[in-house]
Amino acid sequence: MLQTRMNLECAVTEEMIANALRIKPHDICLVPKRREELTTEGGLDVVRYFDAVKSACERCAAAASACRCSSIPTKKQIDAARRSGAPVVELHTGKYADADSVPEREHELERIRIAAEHAHAQGLQVNAGHGLHYHNVQPIVANPP
Repeated sequence: MLQTRMNLECAVTEEMIANALRIKPHDICLVPKRREELTTEGGLDVVRYFDAVKSACERCAAAASACRCSSIPTKKQIDAARRSGAPVVELHTGKYADADSVPEREHELERIRIAAEHAHAQGLQVNAGHGLHYHNVQPIVANPP
């Protein structure tokens, strides 16, 4: 029998969380509310929206849906995601993917590496994504923590 898993990205709003929990996906990834938000291109600002993220993670856990945060790749954001109860962080790779120069791309890759190591040390599962494709994903997966 073919088994499927639904992964749903949703904003941290009452309406979106309620709809997600009604659908009951296996995974719910919390992302910024609106495309216009600066953090949409950098990940969810878990520190700023901590109370709402924590509440969403608690509700997801109670409904047996795994909650993860699309996080800005910094230690402060990862620590907030862990405190919120999210067992998984998805490090936002948009700045890396959009880098215009080799030094900028290497800087962003190092930020992601440091964030991934920190998240693993906190006991979190680490995913990464945004703007990745066949060529630029190779350095991301070449040096897992």
